[in-house]
Amino acid sequence: MAEIDPSRPSNDTLRDELTEEQYHVTQEAGTEKPFSGQYWDHKGDGLYRCVVCETPLFDSDTKFESGSGWPSFYDVVEDANVELKADHSMGMRRTEVVCDECGAHLGHLFDDGPEPTGQRYCINSAALDFDDEE
Repeated sequence: MAEIDPSRPSNDTLRDELTEEQYHVTQEAGTEKPFSGQYWDHKGDGLYRCVVCETPLFDSDTKFESGSGWPSFYDVVEDANVELKADHSMGMRRTEVVCDECGAHLGHLFDDGPEPTGQRYCINSAALDFDDEE
């Protein structure tokens, strides 16, 4: 289980700092509608970070078009930056992806991605910030 940083902002602070959708996705394990998030079709070069704590999560070089309507990546920047959890909600068996630094819900991991990993990190745009490469 992820060790949550004790300096993490309170829920009230997060409600003030995040949009309603960002809060719902990251703090209540919500899901944005497919093809609605700002990064599902984003093509820029750079780094995707956790919207809550700015932990580096995904490099644009690992982003691919999955057809799912959510940003999809075949690998993480650093394994230690995410935690994988069993998720049996909604009558399904899935693997939840959370930020290891702050515990924010990011999305889910599936085994139907491209090589070299064969994995698809299906991530909510609302859980991400993007830093352009300069």
